[in-house]
Amino acid sequence: MMPPAPAFAPIPSQGQFHLAPVLERSCARRALSKTRYRNAEGFFLAIEEQLFADNSDLLYQTGIVAQLALTSHLLDVGFDDRWCARHIGLHIDKALAYANATGLNYHSVALQRLAPVLSPYNVWRNPDLDGSRPLPPMSMPDIPALLRELLDHVRGVTGHPSPRRRKAHG
Repeated sequence: MMPPAPAFAPIPSQGQFHLAPVLERSCARRALSKTRYRNAEGFFLAIEEQLFADNSDLLYQTGIVAQLALTSHLLDVGFDDRWCARHIGLHIDKALAYANATGLNYHSVALQRLAPVLSPYNVWRNPDLDGSRPLPPMSMPDIPALLRELLDHVRGVTGHPSPRRRKAHG
């Protein structure tokens, strides 16, 4: 039997407060959490293998890995996947805030600084109507090290097993 999900305060979102739903842990959400974590590891391989010469593509892939890892934790503690999609979307800063409020307790200065740049992370993949994208930050953290630390922390909190080596997504 899984312990009850931790209680937490509302998280501000663009000047408003969104209360999280009643968290309900289940075997189905735990299985989805494990799959999400495994997918995060798979997408991380392309970053670890330095397959991205373009910083925009690297930031997009970084957003994918961070979002998969953070939502793996959220699903594990009982969030509904549809709720996450509706209220968190592609915003790494929101996912990190909700994850920390529900027991992830991951406080990385580098990720705190990068999260707003990655939110929403699809801006790094899809150009605006005029064909432009934002300029990548002048200085970037060591993204492979940052993500490896995040993934290891999520794995430690959720108890998901280390994945076997697979082919990189990217």
